[in-house]
Amino acid sequence: MMREIKFMFRDKAVWVWLTLAFLFSLAAVILGVNEVRQQRAEIAELKQLDQIEREVALSDQSDWGSAAYYTFHITYDPPSDFAYAAIGQRDVNPWKHRIRMLALEGQIYETDANNPDFALIGRFDFAFVASLIAPLLVILLLFDLRSGEQVAGRLRLIEASAGNPRTLWRLRAALRVAALSIVLCLPVILGGLVSGASIGTLVLCVLAVCLYLIFWTALTLWLTPAKRTGAYNLTIMLGVWLLTCAVIPATLTEAISRAVHLPDGGEIVLTQREAVNDAWDLPRADTYTPFLERHPDWKDYTSWDKEAFEWKWYYAFQQVGDQTAEDLSQAYREGQARRDEMACLSSVVSPATLLQRVMENLAETDMQAAIAYEQDVRDFHANLRAWHYPKIFKDERFDADEAVRIIPTFDPEIVRDGKAGGLSH
Repeated sequence: MMREIKFMFRDKAVWVWLTLAFLFSLAAVILGVNEVRQQRAEIAELKQLDQIEREVALSDQSDWGSAAYYTFHITYDPPSDFAYAAIGQRDVNPWKHRIRMLALEGQIYETDANNPDFALIGRFDFAFVASLIAPLLVILLLFDLRSGEQVAGRLRLIEASAGNPRTLWRLRAALRVAALSIVLCLPVILGGLVSGASIGTLVLCVLAVCLYLIFWTALTLWLTPAKRTGAYNLTIMLGVWLLTCAVIPATLTEAISRAVHLPDGGEIVLTQREAVNDAWDLPRADTYTPFLERHPDWKDYTSWDKEAFEWKWYYAFQQVGDQTAEDLSQAYREGQARRDEMACLSSVVSPATLLQRVMENLAETDMQAAIAYEQDVRDFHANLRAWHYPKIFKDERFDADEAVRIIPTFDPEIVRDGKAGGLSH
């Protein structure tokens, strides 16, 4: 064993590839940790500004209707302690919204994700390094393991003196890949200790990476026999890597997109806004009838014959606007969930995609987390309406100082506990 370890580290190529692996992993972890810190700092700043703006806005109001109109609410999905390793859907789906008690569909689909192009190329994070770059490093470490000795004329002598040639080559491959695993995983473990990630999460991450590297080790040893030249073996393995890590995932993504149609987000926004804009010119019965079907408790507090502006009528047709776009919005969310389900099933034929999904699941940055956050926003908005409606429809007395203290704010911890849709005061 020690003789083989010393032999491995005398190979300068091994040092080059291991050094590159460490640098790639370290850079990815540093970038991920910085990104998570920036997101947390942005959330903290937005919460502070949200509170200041709320106090200023409420100080100028005289009733609950105008208070609800001018008050914004920041909602957000804080990154997990392991999010630095796999940014995932946080690059292509929003993790913060600034909403009011108006029709929600027109607000929730005005996303502010950082850069949708990351959906195509992937962010340079640890999940990217482990799933796409690590297999290439395995290939570079092993493609010439036997054929190099054959070219040098030492293969028969080595195998004759080894006793069991298969055990020798497996040991040499295992030592190289074990060293690669260590230099790849060391930065992500250190990043986890700095970020406060749980030991269990780090163990599962390392286990997933090791199993993935074992798969590529077995594949490389199988497809790089000694009878072929190293250049030929390398060409074959690069083709396999390109097919497995790029062509198949891209093909699966395109096939799933074509198989599951999603309504356009712009269509949802347009449908909702047209319904809201049209309501100004329609009889109030056209607004109150569908509204009271959902909220019969306020039937005795509405007047259908008045022509003067009323906040209760205004918020009623805001909700009816959401109800008009409800089917499209539901189809969009169901389509997202269906696409994610199909991607999960199809990942069994794409090990790179499977590892990325595992990493995103551990980091709570997968599509399920994005869907859950959107539902949190919807729950918060629904409860925000339920909190305001009694005050607006019953024309309760408004006090600006009291409103600052009691008006709801979004709290993700309360959302996770399933309490009041994230309402806190």
